[in-house]
Amino acid sequence: MKRFHIKIVTPILLTASLLGCKKHELDLQPFDKLTPANSFQSADDLQLYANSFYKMLPQGDDIIRGDELSDFAANKSASQYLIPGGFSATLATGWTWTSLRNVNYFLQHYQEAKVTDAVKNNYAGIARLFRAWFYYNMVRKFGDVPWYNAPLNVGDSALYKPRDPRALVMDSVLADISFACDNITVGKDATASQITKWVALALKSRICLYEGTYRKYHPELNLVSTATQWLTEAVNSAQAVMTGGQYKLHTNATPTLSYRDLFVSSTPSSDETILAYVCNASLQVFNDANWYYTSATYGDRLSLTKTFVNTYLNTDGTRFTDKPGYDTLVFPNEVKNRDLRLQQTIRLGSYKRSDGSAAPPDFTYTYTGYQPLKFTLDSKATDGIEKNDNSIPIIRYAEVLLNYAEARAELGAFTADDWNATIKLIRARAGITNTAMPTTADLYLQQNFFPNISDPVLLEIRRERGIELALEGFRYYDLFRWKAGNLLQMTYKGLYVPAMNTLYDLNGDGKPDVSFVSSIPSTKVSGVYYFLIDNTQARLSNGTSGNIIWLSNITREWDDYKYYYPIPYNELVLNHNLVQNPGWDHP
Repeated sequence: MKRFHIKIVTPILLTASLLGCKKHELDLQPFDKLTPANSFQSADDLQLYANSFYKMLPQGDDIIRGDELSDFAANKSASQYLIPGGFSATLATGWTWTSLRNVNYFLQHYQEAKVTDAVKNNYAGIARLFRAWFYYNMVRKFGDVPWYNAPLNVGDSALYKPRDPRALVMDSVLADISFACDNITVGKDATASQITKWVALALKSRICLYEGTYRKYHPELNLVSTATQWLTEAVNSAQAVMTGGQYKLHTNATPTLSYRDLFVSSTPSSDETILAYVCNASLQVFNDANWYYTSATYGDRLSLTKTFVNTYLNTDGTRFTDKPGYDTLVFPNEVKNRDLRLQQTIRLGSYKRSDGSAAPPDFTYTYTGYQPLKFTLDSKATDGIEKNDNSIPIIRYAEVLLNYAEARAELGAFTADDWNATIKLIRARAGITNTAMPTTADLYLQQNFFPNISDPVLLEIRRERGIELALEGFRYYDLFRWKAGNLLQMTYKGLYVPAMNTLYDLNGDGKPDVSFVSSIPSTKVSGVYYFLIDNTQARLSNGTSGNIIWLSNITREWDDYKYYYPIPYNELVLNHNLVQNPGWDHP
């Protein structure tokens, strides 16, 4: 039998022990308990705490899905947000403040560290950058939101405060991101994984462009007079990155890889990528781009639309839509001699997987024929599993150039020098030979996208923004800030089909790939996918010929109240001081 020996401490011995202790020893906190006194001592402590903020950054899977709801994307089903009566406050999410409390707790205590003011302000700048980013996202989604600059606890009355005005919140965001720009001391990070001064400046250009254009194109806010301030801030912060000499547009010795390198490399291209979601096989950090963009069942089967693909210029700089008969060219012909970004964004031409197999648009996946490959690896190994190790850009230099160009144009200050420093460089990287600044407005862009814009240069800047940043999660909120939400109703238009029941070779290798049929034939040609034109989900624009029209049987409807997402219904029940966004009053 095991015996337990118990040592008995008598009251006399215990008293003697206590009398022998010094007072400060009795006041010590338990070693396993974190408190401000022992958590904010050194620069290492501040660094360790600041690392927790990185969980707030966009994840790779979120970025590659970011344009699911946009004017240029057709999916397997229409968004409930656009279907009349399909969305309500009971389905809403996102009114979450946990990460903000973490940031505010740091900002309440970082001054206790025994380090220089410069070190303190560096980490405070990082914290305030994340707070600015958090509120930027919240305002984009909900409009007016409560501003909290201190951590709250259970029972604090401020938990149930009403929403603060957009102007107050965004002025606070501007103060935060400006502090970050002025005080973060970390220089360029070769891994593109750390918050640096350059990240702060680039993010500021993004935030200020958004807010400046939103105020300009949404006069109902009564903030039009303040738009210039925000646009000027966007120009200045973008220009600081441009003149800083740390970044440039990435190029490859093979021009047809210069753009796609940015999205399929495991190591971020840090000559252009300022911040990335870094994937790493050894650390088991992956994304699911291959699975998402190749599977017939896993994702939303996002494909680009012809209306958008038409905006890609010819390599000689002329407009594709100025070519006679452009809208009735068969796929292999319409994609020839186009902006090199097109073949680095969708499958076309001689594209092959890494095993040498031809890979034309796959109609088991795509509904329009314009199947993305921008984020997918050429290897088939990860087509059915979340094991992609390519890093996904969050902020890159091309966006900064576009932010600068657009803000300058919106201010009415854009010059030929601005064009040469921004759009010309982006187009040259894309293999476009004539990069001269246009003098006439593109009627196609006006008629199909921006009927209220007459400035030729601003139209071209918007063209470039759409193409350069396609599928990176910008388009939805770009439409919102331009007050162009109605474009979300755009027809899901696919490639041109001259006739049904005909075999089509999509990549010019002499082998048929697809046939468009009203019923699946009993005898099939090997290697051919038979795409069903059922005149319900899928039809051709001219009946037995024309462009594929996808989901024309689904009514999609835009109303301007949808510029703001509804506050989740349960939050209104918890906090009676919250007022629902107009138009979402039904639960």
